[in-house]
Amino acid sequence: MSGHSKWATTKHRKAAQDAKRSALFSKLSRNITVAAKEGGDPNPENNASLAAAIDKAKSYSLPKDKIKTAIDKAFGSGKDAANYETVTYEGYGPAGVAVYCEALTDNRNRTAADVRSAFTHANGNLGTSGSVAFQFERKGQIMVAKEIETGDKKNPTKPNGPAADVDEFEMVVLESGADDYEDADEEWIVYTDYQDLMAVKKALEEQGVEVKGSELIMVPTTYTQVDPKDAAKVMRLIDKLEELEDLQNVYHTMEMTDEIVAALED
Repeated sequence: MSGHSKWATTKHRKAAQDAKRSALFSKLSRNITVAAKEGGDPNPENNASLAAAIDKAKSYSLPKDKIKTAIDKAFGSGKDAANYETVTYEGYGPAGVAVYCEALTDNRNRTAADVRSAFTHANGNLGTSGSVAFQFERKGQIMVAKEIETGDKKNPTKPNGPAADVDEFEMVVLESGADDYEDADEEWIVYTDYQDLMAVKKALEEQGVEVKGSELIMVPTTYTQVDPKDAAKVMRLIDKLEELEDLQNVYHTMEMTDEIVAALED
C-alpha cells in the first residue's frame, strides 16, 4: 500500500465532475472521439487508448448510444469531422502546489486564455511545457466495486467475487501484475504501470472480479504539504480548471492528509 492516499484526490475530482454531469458527458465523449481517431481503429480490442477511454466513460455511466456516436464522429467528414488536438498546461497554484492539466481542444488560443485566467485569479503561475511534468508519472487506474448490482429488488447487490474479501483480493491483485492497490470505502482502486492497464484489467476479470472502470492517470512522484487554509485555495483553482470545457483532467501534488480532507469536506 502507498503511503499517500491517491484515492482522496480522485474522490474530490469525481465529486466535482459528478456535480456537472452534462459537461462531464461532453468531456468523456470528446475523449473517446480523440482516442478512436488517434488510434485509427474504432474497435477497442485493437485500440488500447480507445478501450481505456470507453472504460472511463462507462465508470461515469455514459450511455452506450453516446459512446457509439463519439466513436463514429472520429471517422466523420465535413461538419461531422472531429478536429481536436491534445494539449497540456503546467503551472503552480497557491502554496507552490504543482498543477498538470490535460486538454482536448479545437482552439488553442481560447483554451490557453481560459487556463491562464484561472491560474492568475488564484494567484498562481502558468508555466512552460515541462515545468512541473517531472513531478508526475503516468499510471493505470482500475476501479473495482466490492459489491455489484444484481437487478434483483429483493437482493440488489452481491459480493464481487474475490473483491469482497481483503485477503483474497490482495492475492488476486498480486497475481494480476498490478503495482499497488488502495481501499476506497465501497470499492478498490488498483494501480498499474500505464502500459499494463488493459492486461491487468483482463487478469482481474479472468479471476472472477467485475471491473467497474479503468483509465490512465497522472500520479505525483513527490507531494506538497500545505496548510488547511491554503488547501481550500488550491481546490478552488482545481475546481475552476475542471469547469473548463476543454480540460479533460487536472492533477496536482497537494498531499491529501486526513486533516486536509476533513478541512475540504467542511
